[in-house]
Amino acid sequence: MQFSLKGKVQRFVSTAIFTVIAAAGLSATPQALANALPGAPAVADTPRETQVHKIRGFLPDLRFSLVGPGEAPVTAATYKGKVVMMFFGYASCPDICPTTMAQLSQVMHGLGDQADNVRILFISVDPHRDTSEKLQAYVQAFDTHAIGLTGSEKQIAEVARRYRVAYQIEKPRADNPDAYEVAHSRGIYIFDADGKASILASDSESVEALTTAVRSLLPVTQQ
Repeated sequence: MQFSLKGKVQRFVSTAIFTVIAAAGLSATPQALANALPGAPAVADTPRETQVHKIRGFLPDLRFSLVGPGEAPVTAATYKGKVVMMFFGYASCPDICPTTMAQLSQVMHGLGDQADNVRILFISVDPHRDTSEKLQAYVQAFDTHAIGLTGSEKQIAEVARRYRVAYQIEKPRADNPDAYEVAHSRGIYIFDADGKASILASDSESVEALTTAVRSLLPVTQQ
């Protein structure tokens, strides 16, 4: 029996996005939620409302135990002292992930020398296909400050649950276990240099707004 993600996953993902926004005491327009759905056509707000929200005190601090480059164990402590832009996806993603990686790469470029104090963490929700080697090669193609993180199903589920990230993996085909689709919710989590959850942004937000948000978290001496 073929497993279909359409419809069910759209409800699944939109519910997850609403949960994150509601948990942070924020509001989102129907247009913003529509834009957050995988594969949904962009719908512009009129006038356009910002999708960069301050979430300090509403979502958990940066904490995880995953696998990084070279199969090395990695925790949040590894990036203490760095502002972190984190999002969830997978290397085989055809649209959302490469677009978001390109967007964050532009943010890093806009930061100039300040980019040395910032890291992009790309957490894979597809641990079966995304080895640490494959994942790191993928993210490094976009930016040298990007780190690909994977792990066991349990490890990934734990960190996804911590940040209310929804994802669902299609049942693999019997004749090709590596052929399946993955759906996941969207959003960029930004943590300050102490690992405090500070900003939740839509991946449809402008590079300029994201750059300003990240710069606001850097120590004054680095701005």
